[in-house]
Amino acid sequence: MGLGGISIWQLLVVLVIVVLVFGTKRLGSLGKDLGGAVKSFRGAMDEADKDPEADQIEDQPDAQFSEAKSEETTGDKAS
Repeated sequence: MGLGGISIWQLLVVLVIVVLVFGTKRLGSLGKDLGGAVKSFRGAMDEADKDPEADQIEDQPDAQFSEAKSEETTGDKAS
């Protein structure tokens, strides 16, 4: 038994079929593109963690409401 009930022979058969369908050149470029995407994603996540302005944005409220206006509105509806 291999990974999750899949034997090594089944994995090899799937690998051979994928290589035959896509070809080694296309698989190489696909792996290179995928690796570059993962690398840039990790870099962006690290940059976001180091950015001190990102914390300031989260501390600001989304909107400011005045309680006086909300009391007047509820008072008018009750009358």
